[in-house]
Amino acid sequence: MNSKPAFAIDRSVQAIADTFKAAWWGAAGLAARSLANTGRTAPAGFAPTADPAPEGFVRRAWQEAFEKDRQDVASGLYPPANDGPANPAKAIADFLDLVSDARVVEQRRARGGGADIRQEELGGAYPPYYRQNFHYQTGGWFTEDSARRYEAQVEALFAGAAGAMRRRALSLLASAWRERDHRDLKLADIACGSGAFLKDLKRTFPRARLFGCDLSEVYLREARRASGIADLVQASAERLPFANESLDAISCIFLFHELPRKVRRDVAVELARVLKPGGLVAFADSLQPVDEPRLERLLQVFPAYFHEPYYADYAATDLPGLFAEAGLEARAHDEVFLTKAILFEKA
Repeated sequence: MNSKPAFAIDRSVQAIADTFKAAWWGAAGLAARSLANTGRTAPAGFAPTADPAPEGFVRRAWQEAFEKDRQDVASGLYPPANDGPANPAKAIADFLDLVSDARVVEQRRARGGGADIRQEELGGAYPPYYRQNFHYQTGGWFTEDSARRYEAQVEALFAGAAGAMRRRALSLLASAWRERDHRDLKLADIACGSGAFLKDLKRTFPRARLFGCDLSEVYLREARRASGIADLVQASAERLPFANESLDAISCIFLFHELPRKVRRDVAVELARVLKPGGLVAFADSLQPVDEPRLERLLQVFPAYFHEPYYADYAATDLPGLFAEAGLEARAHDEVFLTKAILFEKA
């Protein structure tokens, strides 16, 4: 029995919503970059080696993210996200906060302050790799302000396409589970952050039991507010608080490029440990140069302008091979704009 409801809607309605969202966050990103003078001066020592993308290619790849999202909604694979700026007052407040903080972020970038947060008294046991200002963001992963503004930051960075890109992983999982009864299925979002993907999972699998896991206490609080999911636990991805073979599926969204090589391997093994035989991992992360050489220059720019100390190693990682070593085999794959999604299965 398939307990999942149909979500098909008119694609033209979704297209209007996408256009508004893209225009809003595209304008926010442009304003933040302009007022903070971001990108006017290249980081010291940065010299991209890849050729620029062909004219118009980046825009077409960006548009494809929205188009694939609309196709899946129209086919009833998952519901429309409604993740645009629906509340005018909140949207304006987020816009102003983003622009204001952009100056602070740019100052931190200019002085190379990728580890400013290590000077703070954080409390708790956090691994050294985690105690950094990834993206040069104010507060790292440790403040309520950081958690509150994170989703606006990523949407502005990708001109409104962040949610559509993440949902490539949702598309793979929803396709695999389309004929399944979702009741009693257990699904955990690992490194759930501020809860945007958890919210998508809840809307798509309303009868499944959902869990969220993240190392940041303040991000978990934001995730609970955003998603309405109560089963959230503070833990690292390399030491998950779930029993062996206890979960039917796991989602892991934009985590691996922020992990050192050894931790990346440890996390893959840990994901396999907690999955039942036949369980699935819905994985999404940055595109790698091997996937789309025409976008390699953009992929080189990203870690140069946004503090990402482990990105170069991630970009050269054989992800299917890494997961295969942990006992997880790639079953499906998708790519759009700057994101790749892979569905892994435990034998």
